[in-house]
Amino acid sequence: MATGLLAYLDSILARDPAPRSRWEVLLYPGVLALGLHRVAHWLFKGELYLLARLVNHLSRMLTAIDIHPGAEIGRNFFIDHGFVVIGETASIGDDVTIYQQVTLGGTNPTNGVGGKRHPTLEDGVIVGSGAQILGPITVGPKARIGANSVVTRDVPAGATMVGIPARSTLVDARQSSASFLPYGTVCSEAFDPATQKLEILQCEIEQLRKRLAELIEERELARGERDLKEQGRA
Repeated sequence: MATGLLAYLDSILARDPAPRSRWEVLLYPGVLALGLHRVAHWLFKGELYLLARLVNHLSRMLTAIDIHPGAEIGRNFFIDHGFVVIGETASIGDDVTIYQQVTLGGTNPTNGVGGKRHPTLEDGVIVGSGAQILGPITVGPKARIGANSVVTRDVPAGATMVGIPARSTLVDARQSSASFLPYGTVCSEAFDPATQKLEILQCEIEQLRKRLAELIEERELARGERDLKEQGRA
């Protein structure tokens, strides 16, 4: 257990340059919230739902982080700062990093897995501050969710998502292959928001052109069928 705790604290030191020792990391609200969640989740699995909720409420009062006791969380999970909400059916893999004011929220799925209302974050995901990930969607391994993004669809592995609604964006290869991207957001000069908007507009234009061609084809088919019917009557 001690070895696992030290490995967990070291994983946070590798992602956050602010603390100067493991003792400082132990004082982080995210570390306390995760520790209390492990207790609450154990009680939840044992169907001691009221006790699990009491531990959850204590954790929320102490840390300003609300993790439902039913949420599944893997190894080396790091919440940097607080004001995070994680729903009951959320599933989080290993080495995931979440910054402040993030919500892993639930919706009533109409075509998703029954009972699954919250997102699944796979290994190595980074979620920037203020991001909202909503519904029973999957964020693929090592994907990055930029600050203040709203994600409502599945995210492929390694993608960097920005905007409302969030869209995959092209980033410099050196940035996309980096082992860790703070706040899940590219801050270098290589990331030009204006260029990214043009890329998105071009994609939408191509989609509209494709749809227009389909409508024209449908109209021509309908016209041909009508002409055949008229010829048959004649």
